[in-house]
Amino acid sequence: MINRRLIAVPVLLALAVGAAAYWWYGRPTHEASNRLTLYGNVDVREVQLAFQVSGRIERMLVPAGTRVAAGQPVAELDSARFEDAVALAKARAESAAQHLAALEAGSRPAEVRRARAQVAAASAAADSTAANYKRLKGLARQQFVSPQALEDARAAADRAKAQLDANKETLALTLAGPRREEIAAARADLRAAQAQLALNQRDLSDAELTAPSAGVIRDRILEPGDMASPDRPAYTLALNDPLWVRAYVPETSLGRIHGGMMATVTTDSFPGKQYRGWIGYISPTAEFTPQTVETPEVRTDLVYEVRVYVCNPAGELRLGMPATVTVPTGPDARSIDSAEPQCEESPQ
Repeated sequence: MINRRLIAVPVLLALAVGAAAYWWYGRPTHEASNRLTLYGNVDVREVQLAFQVSGRIERMLVPAGTRVAAGQPVAELDSARFEDAVALAKARAESAAQHLAALEAGSRPAEVRRARAQVAAASAAADSTAANYKRLKGLARQQFVSPQALEDARAAADRAKAQLDANKETLALTLAGPRREEIAAARADLRAAQAQLALNQRDLSDAELTAPSAGVIRDRILEPGDMASPDRPAYTLALNDPLWVRAYVPETSLGRIHGGMMATVTTDSFPGKQYRGWIGYISPTAEFTPQTVETPEVRTDLVYEVRVYVCNPAGELRLGMPATVTVPTGPDARSIDSAEPQCEESPQ
């Protein structure tokens, strides 16, 4: 017969171990309640770098894997055509400027003197032809001149009078100078020429491709001699400024965090090393489940995207790297005034 005491001892031991495990793993520890642990990756953000104008590539300045700063030149087009266009636009703008200056200056003194002289000459001619017509008219009454001669004298007097009137009008226009409408049109022509010059200068500037922000050149797509255009990228740039970890927080823990809360970031690549960070963005919408679900069982599965800005002074964090984010939520919780990237100004 089996001894019941021998059976009872293992059973009691198993129950004791189970109870201890339940107590150890199921107890609400003070440490767990005062911090929130999230898991994610250093976010990968890329932009395609392309020229804003079309042309043949003359130089590709950086290879793949190069760190570049914002505004750093990375490629250049053959700029001869753009330089010629700028020179032509400059000449046209200068011509328009000189034309406007001439109109605004009005008539020159020499032009005025010439117009006055022409009026004086026409006046003398009109007086002479009028006197000749008057004299021939008296002789015609005595039939000393033919009717044709009298008619010719009258026509000459009329022409001289008309020429005098025309010269007087010319003098008046010379004294008045250009019309306001002509000056306004010349100003518009100058503005159009200047705008064309600015456009050509911008095209010349765009013949140099620069990095829009700091990052790492991931791919070098084109090479010198290739034809580039706005719809054909030359590089792929991975952005690393600002750097953030994309993680997800359960709906049940959403009320424990807010923008600006300080956090620490760790990675498997550098065990034991912590990187200072803070919560910069919390998504206003849930993911993975419909927003209209109302059952308590499913609501606990909702997660929200969180971006945790992280300082990376040594450049050790790489895009796509798995990371663990720890956010103190108890008495040790700290916040900064702004959730924007500010590694140099953030408190240590």
